[in-house]
Amino acid sequence: MNYQTLRRLGLAAIAAASTFAHAQDYPNKAITVVVPFAAGGPTDTVARLVAQSMTTNLKQQVIVENVGGAGGTLGAGRVARAAGDGYTLLLHHIGHSTAPSLYRKLAFDPIGDFEPIGLVADVPMTLIAKQALPPKDMKELLPYLKANKEKVLYAHAGVGSASHLCGLLFMSTIQVDMTTVPFGGTGPAMTSMLGGEVDLMCDQTTNTTGQIKGGKVKAYAVTTKTPVPSLKELPTMADSGLPGFEVAVWHGLYAPKGTPKPVLDKLTAALQTALKDPNVIARLAELGTEPVAQNRATPDALRTHLKTEIDKWSPVIKKAGVYAD
Repeated sequence: MNYQTLRRLGLAAIAAASTFAHAQDYPNKAITVVVPFAAGGPTDTVARLVAQSMTTNLKQQVIVENVGGAGGTLGAGRVARAAGDGYTLLLHHIGHSTAPSLYRKLAFDPIGDFEPIGLVADVPMTLIAKQALPPKDMKELLPYLKANKEKVLYAHAGVGSASHLCGLLFMSTIQVDMTTVPFGGTGPAMTSMLGGEVDLMCDQTTNTTGQIKGGKVKAYAVTTKTPVPSLKELPTMADSGLPGFEVAVWHGLYAPKGTPKPVLDKLTAALQTALKDPNVIARLAELGTEPVAQNRATPDALRTHLKTEIDKWSPVIKKAGVYAD
């Protein structure tokens, strides 16, 4: 065995030993979870719940930092460039899978630049309308939209938002193009709907449950495979004649590419423990959702789900011809 071979083996052994030592010692300082959206939103709420519980599990402070802007791509890009040492993580939602299709120049690869840790939660969405819209259920709504597509206004929270994506999929599924009206968030969009200025919107249960139960908006269906416990009276899209229609604002936890597997294993274990925390479960229930099953809070499950979602949304976005700078 020559010197160069011995040297390579020696360097590999040193690197392996260093990685092992790092993993054994991990974590020995605070961990930052980057949320690529403003504080106070649904993703921020989910992140803070999980971070609080993971702090207890890992015996180190898990801090949430909001790095908003550019539809979540600024925060995601920051984590993609961070050291793969387990101290900078990303908690992102469905937007991580739609960014490759929405942005012509994306500074990172959602798959190649990250190590998946696990899925966190799926937040259901609801198809709602202003009270004055004539159709009383989905059976009446579909033909109504086809007959009145020129005058129906669909509200959403901006290009690439979950409400926008849900609307694109809905229009593609029923083959009806409605006029879309973007707002700075679903809050302003809801205000406009309550005022009768827009007709239709798809939004998260965290924002619509109160309005539905208060009788302020008309609700047609939920976008999940099964009914939502807090809105048992609403059918699913599939049960309403749109088989295969499913949209959930799913959230996943990621680390930068190159993070050692032993560190990822510790983070996955801490995430799974957090998702069994009674306080996390109770708070998510108040938001109309629940943690994912333990077999989905894994790197393999998140990796597969992310790829599936990228494949799902790419043709929908391209067909609609929508792009963000």
